[in-house]
Amino acid sequence: MTSIFEANGKQIACTIIEAGPCVVTQKKTVDTDGYESLQIAFGEAKAKNTPKALINHFAKSSTTPKSVVKELRNCSIDKQVGESITCEIFTEGEKVSVIGTTKGKGFQGVVRRHGFSGVGEATHGQHDRSRAPGSIGGSSYPSRVFKGMRMAGHMGTDRVKIKALRVVKVFPEQNYILISGSVPGHNGSIVLIQN
Repeated sequence: MTSIFEANGKQIACTIIEAGPCVVTQKKTVDTDGYESLQIAFGEAKAKNTPKALINHFAKSSTTPKSVVKELRNCSIDKQVGESITCEIFTEGEKVSVIGTTKGKGFQGVVRRHGFSGVGEATHGQHDRSRAPGSIGGSSYPSRVFKGMRMAGHMGTDRVKIKALRVVKVFPEQNYILISGSVPGHNGSIVLIQN
């Protein structure tokens, strides 16, 4: 992340995203496939690590093997197979949604995962172990732990959609866009931007 200053002097936290170039590898229609969509590919991949079926698929659009292939339904972009989609489809000031996979945190306790207060606030039943969850169920009734109980467990690596992020600036020469706020995922991860 970085930050920039607007004309009124306000500082805005921004995320720099490389948006393209994405190559259109297939255009599906109702006649041939039963639905309409646009298949795009991004990133470079070695031919030796790419299956032969994908190499032939990319050859139809006269492109080299790509690492990420994504299908976009209900897409308003009018491009033909083999053409590139760059960051120029975005305009400064428009609102976009960013979809990505959050950072993995591993196995976490209740204080980190759910924000329990620990022993300092003396809540959730524990009194001598500062980060323990405390009481989790009844004794004779219901004689079980209810589903959905907030407990320790795996945290992160969820697919998340952040809505209504503003495009602050577009750099067409480098295919970069600046988006206000943070987006899901670690540095270098692949995200999908919807406008």
